[in-house]
Amino acid sequence: MFNDVGPLELVTIFVLAVLVFGPDKLPKLIQDVQRTIRKIREFSDSAKADIRDELGPEFKDFEFEDLNPKTFIRKQLDGDELGLKEIRNGFDLKKEMADVSDAMKGRVSESSAAGSSAAESTGGAAGGSVDMTKKREKLEADEHPPYDSDAT
Repeated sequence: MFNDVGPLELVTIFVLAVLVFGPDKLPKLIQDVQRTIRKIREFSDSAKADIRDELGPEFKDFEFEDLNPKTFIRKQLDGDELGLKEIRNGFDLKKEMADVSDAMKGRVSESSAAGSSAAESTGGAAGGSVDMTKKREKLEADEHPPYDSDAT
């Protein structure tokens, strides 16, 4: 609870307590605070015990810390019965994305090559229309064709 409180902060709090409450009242105040904290802990422990008794024997090992989702998931996945660690270690997102990108580039170049060879085999224009494959400009290997908003 007080993991980040250092010795300098504790000394400062003690000095302020002595100045505010005085050296005569400070020991009695510390005892009152200790007694209050002890009563709160006893009340909390008895409430937890009552809840466990009401839940029944199947929740005998129930811990209230398990109600925190992170703790619950961590406790459930400690055995790693599903092999999630192997899946997580075997999955390389950058490699997968590069493979998909290469596949898409290969498919685009294959389809444009197939389209141009089909147009050449038909003898150019069909029915007097303009041959669009001859009208296209040559694109670099990783350059995308221009976006035509009217075509979509």
